[in-house]
Amino acid sequence: MNEDLVTKIQENPKFQSLVQRRARFAWQLSAIMLALYFGFILIIAFVPTLLGIPIVPGAVTTIGIPLGIVLILTAFVLTGIYVRRANAVFDPEMNKILEDSK
Repeated sequence: MNEDLVTKIQENPKFQSLVQRRARFAWQLSAIMLALYFGFILIIAFVPTLLGIPIVPGAVTTIGIPLGIVLILTAFVLTGIYVRRANAVFDPEMNKILEDSK
């Protein structure tokens, strides 16, 4: 890509705004995932008996198993949310910025 075009795009206020909004959104989703993950780890560290409670009395499966699965699925959902927003909002805005810069 032409160096002048790269500089022009980087100096564009719309591009700078897009980069800031995209980064803020990514950090928000990351913070959600980290809070959930560390919450789960803190429960394991300080109240392990809570996760060892059977789902149904006499069952082998404990509460910890579905909670762990939900935690993993949450990572996929948050990734999907980011991808959907990137495809619907960030990418079209970036394409518009590229068209305006040419």
